[in-house]
Amino acid sequence: MEAISYIVRDAVPSYLKGVPIPKSFGGFLKLSVKDWLHLTTFTTVVGGVGYLAFKPYYDKYVGGNKDTIMNFRVEKQKEKVYDVIDVEDLGEKTNFCRCWRSKKWPFCDGSHNAFNKATGDNVASLIIEKKKSR
Repeated sequence: MEAISYIVRDAVPSYLKGVPIPKSFGGFLKLSVKDWLHLTTFTTVVGGVGYLAFKPYYDKYVGGNKDTIMNFRVEKQKEKVYDVIDVEDLGEKTNFCRCWRSKKWPFCDGSHNAFNKATGDNVASLIIEKKKSR
């Protein structure tokens, strides 16, 4: 506990006293290389700590709810992507891709599994099965 107390009461305030923050814009022009390095290091650390502190909040409440592009590579030259498949050509069971990452588009190749693991999503394929005869 004494180490934390020393850092908060002594180390940080004495370090902050040594940070060369000019009182005017012209003061920046008068800083030496050593002062610029000190100021740059301080600014980088403060910015990095602020970023790391704010990023989880941003990802959870702001950034995670954005609508994003789903199709990154399938027939991008077309205005709309659609496929016409004859029902007669389907087998007993056919899986269609819904994540847009399949290399066998429009059929599913399981690419959604890696996508789900990376993003926390739960998308899966569309499965079409023929009715069993009675």
